[in-house]
Amino acid sequence: MTPIEDAGIGSVVVVGTGLIGTSIALALRQRDVRVFLADRDAGAVRLARELGAGEDWTGERRVDLAVVAVPPQFVAQQLLDLQKRDSARFYTDVASVKAVPLAQAAQLGCDLSSYVAGHPLAGRERSGPAAARADLFLGRPWAYCPTDEASPRAVAAVEGLISLCGGNAVRVDAAEHDRAVAVVSHAPHVTAAAVAARLAEASETALGLSGQGVRDVTRIAAGDPSLWTGILEGNALPVAEVLEALVADLSAAARSLRALAGDGAAMEQVTDLLSRGVRGTGRIPGKHGGPARTYAVVQVLIGDRPGELARLVQAAGETGVNIEDIRLEHATGLELGAAELYVQPEAAETLTEGLRERGWQVPG
Repeated sequence: MTPIEDAGIGSVVVVGTGLIGTSIALALRQRDVRVFLADRDAGAVRLARELGAGEDWTGERRVDLAVVAVPPQFVAQQLLDLQKRDSARFYTDVASVKAVPLAQAAQLGCDLSSYVAGHPLAGRERSGPAAARADLFLGRPWAYCPTDEASPRAVAAVEGLISLCGGNAVRVDAAEHDRAVAVVSHAPHVTAAAVAARLAEASETALGLSGQGVRDVTRIAAGDPSLWTGILEGNALPVAEVLEALVADLSAAARSLRALAGDGAAMEQVTDLLSRGVRGTGRIPGKHGGPARTYAVVQVLIGDRPGELARLVQAAGETGVNIEDIRLEHATGLELGAAELYVQPEAAETLTEGLRERGWQVPG
């Protein structure tokens, strides 16, 4: 029996039907939890309901758990409003900042015994209920930050929620959480935005030469600026510290590059930065949260036509090789692209030969 079943939770209200809120609702519906939906945007609720995420919440029914899925700056007030109406037995939120909302909740006089702050570290560059997925949280870290005032049953309820959504529960102090996400989420978003901002002024020649590398670096910069403004405001100091360290590294690299013409040793600082980047990349957890693995890449030419990717995946499956990851790179101006299949190094040759036997073009 899961902790959420132990707590007797069979009904949940999700307040905020954006990407995260609707994804939570969809995940819970798959586990036969009754879900109610609320949002200031009636259209968002209607779309979430049409997607099968739940039913309208009028506020009259008391539920077992309320999930506050609103931007960080609105969490505390929304929590207070819900608690004043005795809307649920337990409460949590999913904002990506934890210390400020918790402090605000305490200042407003919220009941912290029934509230456990949370943050699923899963998302997409797209937003809104249309982008929601029931499997968004599978295997993803989900931080939760119980205070000393939080009751054991409130903690158990949030742990159960995470379990039902398929997340990986990570108990952490709120301040430590905010410092951590500044490094792995918030500062990277600002950095990606800074790189992408250069593209807004780039020449057509530069844009025509862009490839998968710049797409990888800037993908997350497509996130909603209004949402990210609230996130960064709520975690301003930890993010500023990370950005200042990044600026120091980049400034040192720029000075070295400018001095390169007259000083061959100037590249040492640039090389050091690139080397530290490789080491940092290697520390990112790999598949299933284990140690990072180095995969072999098998590149396959693929037509830009309906069903081609499905045919390729089927052909790869027939070789008996497990595909760890897939990335697509399109050829500008051509109805052709390349699929990069990431596999265990010892399986690369088997996959290559098997695909060639089935008529696929595998360069190299």
